[in-house]
Amino acid sequence: MNQADSAQTRLAAWFAFKGINANSVAQQLGYVNSSKIYKILQGTNPGFDTLVEFLNLWPDISPDWLILGKGPMVRDGVTDTPKSSLTLHQTVRGDKVVVVTVDDKGNENTVLVPIPAQAGYSVSHNEAVYLQQFGTYKIPGFERGEFRAFEVAGDSMAPTINHRDVVVASRVEELRLLEPGEVYVVVTAESVMLKRIKSRLRANDKEVTLHSDNAHRQPYGMETRDIIELWRVRGYVSSFIPSAPDITVERLWEVIEQLGFDRGEVRRHLIENAPSDAPLHNKDDASV
Repeated sequence: MNQADSAQTRLAAWFAFKGINANSVAQQLGYVNSSKIYKILQGTNPGFDTLVEFLNLWPDISPDWLILGKGPMVRDGVTDTPKSSLTLHQTVRGDKVVVVTVDDKGNENTVLVPIPAQAGYSVSHNEAVYLQQFGTYKIPGFERGEFRAFEVAGDSMAPTINHRDVVVASRVEELRLLEPGEVYVVVTAESVMLKRIKSRLRANDKEVTLHSDNAHRQPYGMETRDIIELWRVRGYVSSFIPSAPDITVERLWEVIEQLGFDRGEVRRHLIENAPSDAPLHNKDDASV
């Protein structure tokens, strides 16, 4: 059997066709956890008993195709054309199997997750059926690689990023790979947040501090184990056009720079030293 056309590859194609993932399959088969399914998708050959379980679970799958890689994906009389025009497949990223969307040439699309859908994103972010409801886009400058777009709710990152802006982000495979000082979409079991992470994380760090650019929002800590997904913001789309700069403010910045101070460092110092009695709005902070 051609190793490139393995049971792992065919199962990933079948999962994408059915709109399922390792967790849902493990539940249907009555497994305690999904580790067995993940191992198969990562290259472990399924045993005979496991193949029989798959064939019993999916009567429409072709045994010849699943075991030998011969013939069509589904049994005779069942169409193998997905109902949705959106093509999805599952791939291994780091130690996780994730769902990605591709065009007819196999290039990955950018899925836009709007504000109303973000309540269910934490639970269903890796479900093909969930992702099929969203529009996909080709954004200039973001044609290569895996990107996901999130509509922003709230003002916790103002004035850098505003309400209803759309951030375009790339997946961070491991927390230790994040770049300090950048803006990230942080996905937990309860929310989807847009925050700045200023410190580098080591493999044994158990907590990360999340910062807002809004001077009225105070930073707070979160346990790293609570982070389900992390996306680094690479750009954003905005309908907000800034007004003409205040001449007095611009002149003040010019003086600051003439004195030898870096504008960015001064801005960060002002944000980090916001008054302790600044109002907190954690509810608003819990949204992208």
